[in-house]
Amino acid sequence: MKTTSLSRKLLTRVLSFYFVLTFLVTCVQIGAEYINTKSHITSELLTLEKTFSGSLTRAVWELNTQQAIDIADGLVAIPMIKGITVLDENSQIIAQLGLVADEGALNLESIDADYDGNEYFNVTSGIDGLFGHSFPLIFEFSGRTTKVGSVTLLSSNEVIFNRIQVGIYFLIGNAMVKTAALVLLFSIAFSNLLTNPLNELTEQINQFDLDDPEASKLHVINYENNELNILQNAYNNLIDELIIYKERLALAQSKIISANSKLDEQNLMLEQEVARKTSSLSTTMLKMEMQQRELLEQQEKLQAENNHRSSTEKTLIATNHELKTYILELNKAQERLLDAEKMAALGKLSAEVSHEVNTPIGVSITSTSYLADLLAKLKIDIKDNKLSKRVLNDFTENSAQGLNLLLKNLERASELVTSYKQVAVDQISDKIRKVNINKYLKDIIHSLHPKLKRTNHIIKIDCPDSSEVYCHAGAISQIFTNLIINSITHGFKDISNGEISIAVRLNGEHVHIIYQDNGHGLSEEQLKHLFDAFYTTSENQGGTGLGTHIVHELVNDTLNGSVTASSTPGMGLRYDIKFDNMQRMTS
Repeated sequence: MKTTSLSRKLLTRVLSFYFVLTFLVTCVQIGAEYINTKSHITSELLTLEKTFSGSLTRAVWELNTQQAIDIADGLVAIPMIKGITVLDENSQIIAQLGLVADEGALNLESIDADYDGNEYFNVTSGIDGLFGHSFPLIFEFSGRTTKVGSVTLLSSNEVIFNRIQVGIYFLIGNAMVKTAALVLLFSIAFSNLLTNPLNELTEQINQFDLDDPEASKLHVINYENNELNILQNAYNNLIDELIIYKERLALAQSKIISANSKLDEQNLMLEQEVARKTSSLSTTMLKMEMQQRELLEQQEKLQAENNHRSSTEKTLIATNHELKTYILELNKAQERLLDAEKMAALGKLSAEVSHEVNTPIGVSITSTSYLADLLAKLKIDIKDNKLSKRVLNDFTENSAQGLNLLLKNLERASELVTSYKQVAVDQISDKIRKVNINKYLKDIIHSLHPKLKRTNHIIKIDCPDSSEVYCHAGAISQIFTNLIINSITHGFKDISNGEISIAVRLNGEHVHIIYQDNGHGLSEEQLKHLFDAFYTTSENQGGTGLGTHIVHELVNDTLNGSVTASSTPGMGLRYDIKFDNMQRMTS
């Protein structure tokens, strides 16, 4: 049986209470440090108000937007300032730099008001962790005051934590040192005062000799008058009582011997009675043997059944192992098929781009040949002294037209090759790089021009020009290539004027892309299997059913995001793609 150390249990409870108390005190100190630091930052924001409100007021009054933006840019450069918003008297934004708090999460707390009713506010945002100060811009002119706008200065909890970081480390280190010292002192004290005396007491008790109880008494192990000393005295008193009971036991044994002689006489009588009972028991034993034989036969049958079941179980285990092997091989084959599908799409795109590039290159070759003919004719006219002003004008005009035609077609071919090159390189690369989503979407659409030019479909992009994120560019390219081709092939089947809209929304580190077409859409049953591998509505027309499955794998595995689809028959199909900026992974 496992024993529990009393001293260790007592030490654990004492130290646990101390740990909890120390943790609560440290948390209270950190909270007080946080509140104090936040108060200092608020005071510094009030100081900045007094310093820059005059220059900002004059810039807004004079409609000098650039000066207001420069002042705001200078304020944002201060580490304490995480965001600034300058509004005019109509609450229109003049300058907005740095972080911007969500209006739905803003809390305004009035802290002051002047004689004209202009109020000063403390601003807090529970969701974004922002706080700050909002004050009006008051311009004095000819003894009158006019509110020309307002300014909101924002700071964040990050600034507070940066300032109190050293103090927190000191508080935690101080608590850890105190705790370690207390653990050491308590361990030594419990060991000397409780553990060691108890071990010595236990060792002496284990040496107890039943034949000589007097020699098994405890010796003095603790000279202090405490609980252990009381326990020692109680044990020795118990030994004394045991000696007395041993003497009484010897007397009782002599009485038992005399009683045994009487019992022997009674035993003879009992043996005679037993002999009579034995005859009846023999008959009963014969019946029990017959029943035992029947039980053995049943046991043999059960054993045979058990052996049959064991054989069946082994066969099932072997079959299960084979099934697992087949499943692994099937998964590998599926991965190879997905890669082949990706490369097949890229090869088909390459063939179409090559065909598209041949047209401007052919025109360029024709134009070059025409310019060579003009130059040869000019040389002949010069040689035959037939050069005239009219000939030179014709040569100049025709050469300019030929060169212009040559330049435009070569530029067109270069744009096609550049767009395709970037998209193709990204599709076979798994590197993370910085991508301008707006420009990159246009490159992808440009690389699909050979497929789009044969239709009247249009693609609209709603994306900020400065939307730059770190991500797998190849995954983005493959996702939108598959989605656009799916819309053209399936969504716009028998539709001549389809429309695709792509909206990109950036919310901090989160990217939300909405892809939607106005095609045929999907039924509820089709939507359930949209992302399943090999599921297609055009099985007899060459469809593989891997396009949307590849999109699902790229979003979830490569971009570590999520993709959902929604549709109403006849109303088109919509995809919601969400993933995070991967800038931290590249740093």
